[in-house]
Amino acid sequence: MRTNDEIISLIQENIDEKGLSMSELARRVGIAKSTMSRYFNKTREFPLNRADDFAKVLGITPEYLLGIQKVNNEAQAELGPIYEKLELSRKEKVLDFAKAQLEEQEKPKVTSIFDKFQSEDNEDYVTDYVEGLVAAGRGTFQEDNLHMEVRLRANDVPKKYDTIAKVAGDSMEPLIEDNDLLFIKVTSQVDINDIGIFQVNGKNFVKKLKRDYSGAWYLQSLNNSYEEIYLTEDDDIRTIGEVVDIYKP
Repeated sequence: MRTNDEIISLIQENIDEKGLSMSELARRVGIAKSTMSRYFNKTREFPLNRADDFAKVLGITPEYLLGIQKVNNEAQAELGPIYEKLELSRKEKVLDFAKAQLEEQEKPKVTSIFDKFQSEDNEDYVTDYVEGLVAAGRGTFQEDNLHMEVRLRANDVPKKYDTIAKVAGDSMEPLIEDNDLLFIKVTSQVDINDIGIFQVNGKNFVKKLKRDYSGAWYLQSLNNSYEEIYLTEDDDIRTIGEVVDIYKP
């Protein structure tokens, strides 16, 4: 059985050989581009229940993709009978072509933009997508279909998170600054004193959830220049998620 890293590496090799982009692979398999990006960045495990879908697009067997069988019998089974039917001169052409393909395959490969990037100072990078905008200030309305591609330092990306949001404003300084990126665990419940993403009357905020001595709930800014946002029954309130990590660009 292949490890998660080995499965992703095999998929990358196959789409490189076929000239497929990660976006096209996502479309053919039927998976969102942002989800596919997380598989390639190895921040989310490969979905074993979708092995058949991936294998079909790549032209290999699911067993070979997962490492249950050592060779791709599907390709070999198809190639063998065809080769045997060829005339000698055509067999020689096939052999020459196969040798050329092997030589090309063994050349050093250019890293895909959806793999890790290598910077001049040898720091690894990964690609992901910002899906939302949150205000560290007076609130901001969600932009539909933001889906903004970002390049992130691999060492600063947590292993577990569900989505990424970009910060607009300074109300959570000094901890969270304008243009920081937030790694978010999607949840409908955030504990008191934790920092979360909240939607109040259509506007998105990143704030600390608090409760005063009278039992009233409010959202607190870390910057003393901003007042607390008290929540009432008349407000349309939705908890979007909990901030699990902060990325400084």
